[in-house]
Amino acid sequence: MKRLLSLISAVLISLVSFTTVQAADSKKPIRIPTHNWSSQVVMAYVIGGIFESMGNNVEYVPADTQAVYESIRIGDVDISHEVWESAFGKSFTTALDKGGLLDWGDHEARTLEDMGYPNWVASKCPGLPDWTALKNPDCAKNFVTPDSGGKGRMLEGPQTWHGDLIPQRIDALGLGDLWVVKFAGSADALWAELKAAKKEDRGTIIFNWTPNFTDGAGFTFIDFPPYTAGCRPEDGGDGKCGSPDGYLKKAVNADWTKTHPAAAAMFKKLSFSTGQIGAMASLVDLDGLTHEEAGKKWLADNESVWKAWTK
Repeated sequence: MKRLLSLISAVLISLVSFTTVQAADSKKPIRIPTHNWSSQVVMAYVIGGIFESMGNNVEYVPADTQAVYESIRIGDVDISHEVWESAFGKSFTTALDKGGLLDWGDHEARTLEDMGYPNWVASKCPGLPDWTALKNPDCAKNFVTPDSGGKGRMLEGPQTWHGDLIPQRIDALGLGDLWVVKFAGSADALWAELKAAKKEDRGTIIFNWTPNFTDGAGFTFIDFPPYTAGCRPEDGGDGKCGSPDGYLKKAVNADWTKTHPAAAAMFKKLSFSTGQIGAMASLVDLDGLTHEEAGKKWLADNESVWKAWTK
């Protein structure tokens, strides 16, 4: 009888334990948004792969870069893993203040998002990276393109990223007579411009960011007047300022942390360095892998890094 009772007790304990494990994280898919630059999409697959290794289901959802924080807040997607302060900080804070969206901590990497040039271009505009070098007509003429109307061209990223921030800055700094800002359709178009300018040996100024694969290739950001709180037009300023040294945050839906506590705990611990994020982008933009392939390769090459976050 005692043996039977012990067996029944063991079975009950096993059932309770099994139920606890199954209830820990919902089988409802974790919805990860994807945007339009390489590190963000590769990191989505990296994080998705970690979630899957923990027994979770994952869906990848294309999402607008500014509206995604409201989407997380109302539960249409569950997380954001690259909240760049300069480009998306205001949209993030607006959603955060409404409730339902949680700040889930920062990556180790710090960010800078601004206009700059590959290092080999410096000789075409003496005085760079000081922004005042752009006032020189002899500099601007080395950056003229067929679509720039005789002015030096700066190629911004997609307009959905920053609106008219850069054109407003150029006008505010009195550079509008010599320079015009055009918008690229995608991040890939920025990298295509780098290749074309190199091949044609012409000057080019593009929007770029760090962490990115260009960190190792030689890229310099222009030293515009320092950023201060409130200096941008949308905040009531005159726009005569560059971009901040910014955070790279993570964000989550508040209810998701309750339905997926183990995944949420891992995501809280997760933190990537500048070098790690640049390496993710490089796998696509230099090595030619697909985003999914790059995510799988990074996971395979860095097991000791990510497995520590799952414990």
